[in-house]
This record gives sequence, C-alpha cells and structure tokens, in this order.
Amino acid sequence: MKSLSRRAFHRSVGEGMLSATVGATLAHELGLTTSATAGEQVINAKLTFGDLEPLVALMEDTPAGKLLPVAVAKLKSGEETLHSLMRAAALANARSFGGRDYVGMHTLMAMKPAYLMAQQLPDDRAPLVVLKILHRNTSQIHSEECKGEVMHAISPSVVPGVAASGSSAEMINQAIRSQNRQEAEQALALAVSVSPEQAFNDLLETVEEDIQVHNVVFAHRAWEALDLVGAEHAVTMLRQSLRYRAGIENNKHMQSDPKRVLLPKLLEEFGLLGFTAGNRVPEDGWVKKMSEVIFSGTPEDSARAVAASLKEGIAPKSIGEAISLAANQLVLRDVGRVRENPNPDKELGSIHGDSIGVHASDSANAWRKMAEVSNQQNAIACLILGAYQATRDRTQRGGDFLNWQPRPIAEQLAGVKGKDQKSLLDELDGVIREENQDQACAVTRKYGDLGLPERPLLDVLLRYAISEDGALHGEKYYLTTTTDFADTRAAFRWNHLVGLARITASEYGLKAAGYGESCGLLGVKA
Repeated sequence: MKSLSRRAFHRSVGEGMLSATVGATLAHELGLTTSATAGEQVINAKLTFGDLEPLVALMEDTPAGKLLPVAVAKLKSGEETLHSLMRAAALANARSFGGRDYVGMHTLMAMKPAYLMAQQLPDDRAPLVVLKILHRNTSQIHSEECKGEVMHAISPSVVPGVAASGSSAEMINQAIRSQNRQEAEQALALAVSVSPEQAFNDLLETVEEDIQVHNVVFAHRAWEALDLVGAEHAVTMLRQSLRYRAGIENNKHMQSDPKRVLLPKLLEEFGLLGFTAGNRVPEDGWVKKMSEVIFSGTPEDSARAVAASLKEGIAPKSIGEAISLAANQLVLRDVGRVRENPNPDKELGSIHGDSIGVHASDSANAWRKMAEVSNQQNAIACLILGAYQATRDRTQRGGDFLNWQPRPIAEQLAGVKGKDQKSLLDELDGVIREENQDQACAVTRKYGDLGLPERPLLDVLLRYAISEDGALHGEKYYLTTTTDFADTRAAFRWNHLVGLARITASEYGLKAAGYGESCGLLGVKA
C-alpha cells in the first residue's frame, strides 16, 4: 500500500468534518449579524465581546495610571474578580494588537502564567501579579507604537477548495505560503465551527513550518489562554497566533528551509505517518543520555534520535523530559550578556529576558505541552521539532556552550553556608538581592539535594517574579520552569529550579511598573 504524505494524512482525517456554513451562535461570537451568509466577507466590522464588552472597553480606554485604582475598587466591592479582569484584559489585548505587536504579544503570553501565579499567593497579595499585567497591557495599548484597534471581526466564509477537500489545515498552509492572511483566518474560523481542538490542530500544521521562538511559544500560550477567556473566544485567541505566523512567512526563504524538508523525510523514514506513540517509560539513564544527545549534537541528529525513539515505543513524556533538560543547560551554562545593552534592565552578565536559555526553555516547554493536547500526528511532529530547535538554539546565537560548565560548580557549592531549610531560604533571598546568580544556583541545588520541600523555595522565587520587571519574560519563564519541574522525574527535576533561581537573581533590581502603586492600593508591604 502506498504511504500517505503528511499533508495527505491530515487531509484524510479532516475530510467531511467541516461544514460549508456556520450557525447563528458562532456568527454572534465572531461579531457578525445572523444575516451574514457563508459566502459573505465582513471587512472592518468591529470585533465585540457581548456582555464582556464594557469591561474590555475599560481596559482599552483607561490610561494605566488610572486603571489600577479602578481595578482594585472593583475587586474590593466584589463587582469583578481576578479572573474577570484578566479575561477582559486578554480580549482587549487581542483586539488592540492582534498578535502583531512585540510587547502586546508578550503581555498576552504572560496572562495565563500570571493568573496561575496569583493562585499561589495569600489572598491579600494575590492581585499583585494580575495588576502588574493589567498595567503592562494598558500601557502598551496607550503607547505611541500602538495604532489602535487592529483586529476586526472575521467571517468564517467558505474559501475556495475548503468545502471540497474538507481540510482547513491544508487551506491555512496554502494561504500562509501565498501570504493571503485573510483567507487563512477564514479557514481557521471555519475549523473552529467544528471545535477549538480541530482548529488548534489545523493551526499547528502551519506553526510547525517555522520554529522561530515566538511563533512556537505564542501558539502554545494562545491556546492556553482559552482557559482564561473561554472556548467561545477560540477564534479570537487562535487568530493571533496565525497572524503572527503570517507576518514572519518569507515564501522564497522558507520554502527552502531545511526543517521543512527534514520533518516529512523523518516521518516517512521511520514509518511515523499515522503512527500511535507508545508508552514505554525508560530508566533515568536513557533520559540523561537523550538530553545529552539533544544538547550536544546537530539539529538533524537530535530530530532523528527522537524519531527513532518514538518508533521504538518510548513514551512522549520521557522524550519531552529530555528536550526540556537539554534546553535548561543553556540557562545553567550561559556566561551572560557580554556587551552593553540599551535596555537598562539587561546588564552585563544578565541572562533574563530574551536570553538564549530562556527562549530555548520556553520553546521546549511549548513543544512539550502542545504535544500533550494535540492529535497523534502533531504530537509526533512537536517532539521531533522540539529536539531540533533545542539543539539549534545552542548554536544559532553563538557561545561556547559545550565547553562552558553548568552552574553550580564545586567551588560555588562549597560557598553555601546554610544547612537547614530556614537558613538556606534566608541565604537564597540574600544572594538574589545581591544579584549573585552563581550562589543562587548553588543554594538552590543544595536545598534540592537535601530533599527539602519545593514550595517554600518557590515562594521566595515567586515573590521576585512578581515584584521585578522581568523584561517581558518573567511570568512565562516562571510557569515554564515550575511545570517542567512537576513533569520531570526526581533525578533531574531540580535542574529547572536551579535555572529559575539564576534568572531570578539576574532580573532583580528593576521593579515592575505599577508594582509599588499596587501594593499601596492593596495595603500590603512592597
């Protein structure tokens, strides 16, 4: 029997699933009138959000300096909750930026992490991280760079060929490659009429064609944001990722990109088209060896090693562990910024913000989590590409990572003074305030080696992840490392918190905008 190409496989799965028209419910969610027909296109119609519209408009219309007192008053009166405020902020972000603004995009990616961080705080301090994100969001909406409302309602019209082929994924890819963003968005909206899950899997096929860090992580965080805003806003959330993806497509360059050739080649070579991943959990030694292969090899060798492991029945979770551990090595080994940076929050020697290690870890985590929620074919592709990207990240931006040593080294461990939980936590707090990245790593490593509970240590790191600016990546990286910690076996999981401790010490010293004001409004200590 002739094997199916990857595209043909997805097309055969999707045939017959997409309807030629959409119902009144979806039309309302998209901001359309029920009189819109399947063939009509809505151009520049306002994107609205029903009952949430007044709160969304408040987020857009109120300057950052005035928004925080209003938000706190609404929380104290019980008129709004942290969830409703963050939900409205996410929708305001989508309408204002549409995935096309750097700061706006990073703010959206921080929203679900910030909301989860709030759940880990005492009630009186829980709003701090949410208020931090509201301030950042509204500041950017009112900045000179923001051009106003940029995302409008979109009609899920039938685009040429979709009804016949039944594959919106195919149409999305064709539209992106031909740089027809509107057609791609319409195909995505049509997929949402089947289910958000269908649309996300269709979106992933085009995300997989460009492993640029923001393309990958934004897709993951846009999907994750549905937990905040609700599945009824799936089109709004997922369109942002698609619009970013369209913006970075360079047809002439990307068509010859090696990974676009490599992925189909490996799927064919290892018989992974239509393959169902296994559940064999290997020993610790296998995970360690695989992480070393991914860290030290070539991108193609790493991708091939993962493809072979999947064929052998290794569980995807175990492969994901190895990918994240390889990316984590870039955080532990990085010598830090070696030249002056125009941003005052990125000093010489710092590694927070858009550093190689933070970007690599966020990407590895995104591939890993997307593999967990996508269909089998996309899950396999995510893991292969995750390994490819982790290896490529080691070499793409320079640095002698293979020879640099991971922190903490023996001398740094010997300098740790604490011997029990309290003294180690106090010492960690002190070295963070000194911006001593090396000793933050050493104290955290010793704490973990003693088998002490992670929650008290996380509380120290969480406090600074909220109070410090973090150069747009603090909340996201906090969630990356804590979820990687939870999803990694005991023998290696503390590597992720050692990395988080280093980033925390690196970012210390520049308070987040609005943080002091928020503390004052809540009546808590800054």
